[in-house]
Amino acid sequence: MRRTTTLSPPAAPLRTIVLWCPDWPITAALRLLGTGTGGNPTAPDAPLALIDAGQVFACSASARGEGVRRGLRLREAQARCPELRVLDYDPALDIRAFEPVLEAIEETMPGAQVLRPGTCAVRARGPARYYGGEEEAALWLLDALDALGIHGSRVGIADGPFTAEHAARSPQRQRIRIVPEGGSAEFLSGMPVGLLGEEALATLLRRLGIRTLGEFALLEPRDVEQRFGDTGTRVHALARGLDSRPVVPRIVPEELDSAVGFEPPLDRIDQVTFGFRASADRFIEQLVQARLVCTSIRIEVDSESGESSERTWLHPRSFTAADVVDRVRWQLQGSGTIAGNPFGSGLSSGIIRVRVVPESVDAIGNLEQGLWGTGHDERIHHGLSRVQSMLGHGAVLTAAIGGGRTLLDRQSLVAWGDRIETAKPDGLPWPGQLPTPTPGTVFEAPQPAIVIDSAGSAVDLDERGVLSGVPARFSTDGRTLRAVAAWAGPWIIDERWWDADTFRRASRFQVVDDAGVAWLLVLDNRVWWAEARYD
Repeated sequence: MRRTTTLSPPAAPLRTIVLWCPDWPITAALRLLGTGTGGNPTAPDAPLALIDAGQVFACSASARGEGVRRGLRLREAQARCPELRVLDYDPALDIRAFEPVLEAIEETMPGAQVLRPGTCAVRARGPARYYGGEEEAALWLLDALDALGIHGSRVGIADGPFTAEHAARSPQRQRIRIVPEGGSAEFLSGMPVGLLGEEALATLLRRLGIRTLGEFALLEPRDVEQRFGDTGTRVHALARGLDSRPVVPRIVPEELDSAVGFEPPLDRIDQVTFGFRASADRFIEQLVQARLVCTSIRIEVDSESGESSERTWLHPRSFTAADVVDRVRWQLQGSGTIAGNPFGSGLSSGIIRVRVVPESVDAIGNLEQGLWGTGHDERIHHGLSRVQSMLGHGAVLTAAIGGGRTLLDRQSLVAWGDRIETAKPDGLPWPGQLPTPTPGTVFEAPQPAIVIDSAGSAVDLDERGVLSGVPARFSTDGRTLRAVAAWAGPWIIDERWWDADTFRRASRFQVVDDAGVAWLLVLDNRVWWAEARYD
């Protein structure tokens, strides 16, 4: 039997309004500089470039007038424009700065979907009916952005988000570009295939002599599916003006933080924790109603004199209301002291506000207790957190294993409750790293050792890595010589060979004594050390 496939026709595209703010990363950076929080203010027409990984990510119009382009190396961009001001690109800043714009758009026409910072889409049917037409709705949208001081934004209206976005980016520089219903294919026909967003497919199409979306749209859908698969079918529908993707309005996350203010200010810890207890109950109730649990919270404490104390607390499972109150008390008691300070929290005046913010949440079903509960783990966490609150954040430490060449380099001590993150990732290659198995006992400080050959001469290693003699006996305490039953090595470590001041060359050996105990010995600068023991 021959298998046949039938292509289901794509859904009819929806009329879509797309708002585009040109050079949004530059606009966001200028708005930050204008507040004085990102350095000295910059004139709006000054040449500015945002750098990511040593290349220009975005540049202002004045910088483009001097020849600066996206993708240029930093030195080449500065050579073309000596007056160019350079800032690091921060993607979080783009999102943060676009939030007020989204709020203004949603006040004008609800249901906006963020395509990327600086670009969003809205269904056109509702705003067009409310404002009396698609052009009138676009004018209201541009007026809302002009009121925010964001000038030069553009609006495109067409069948589907793909065509509407390219209408907004039209090189004709019209602030409003409306593509008639059913005219998307004709509008897109002269555009290059590179706009489809699939670089590999676009390269292949150009090799086949297909350079525009109109030429690509002329191909039969069945042939495109057989030759290019699902990806080709999807972008072929875009080229034909049949973008059936829906506009999915963003859902603003619910504010789950909880805060309480004190008037008059409170100067006793028990008063503050008692006053915050009801707020802690409300905080946990909101999480439960949202079917969430909190595994990390941030507590902010403000004082009457304008001082503040802020700290993040973690929990091995999830916080209860009592746990939140305990963290507030511990933060007031143990995060630093000032002479004569009744709080012990680094604050020298009365408390006027306490706020708890959930930093990490999880679905409530993922952290259900097992049949026998988890009481022992929670009691351990409670006790260690209490000791930590009294002695300081770094007084209780837990060990983590990271990357490195030596055993001591691989040890990382992390404060209890903090996320275990090592400065040296373990997955990277570390030439000279000791092979498995690793020793069971690593000495806190290497112990002096002696290694001699059968003639009683000290064993040394030349520059070529050749031993002066075969190890016969060794000592790790300076008194008892043990016979060498077996040995392996050397594993040579060359660190910072390019810097004569910090260059280090060491060799490690595994040695087994006559009692069957294995040792890890290190020859560093012609001196032997015992680094660890295999238990």
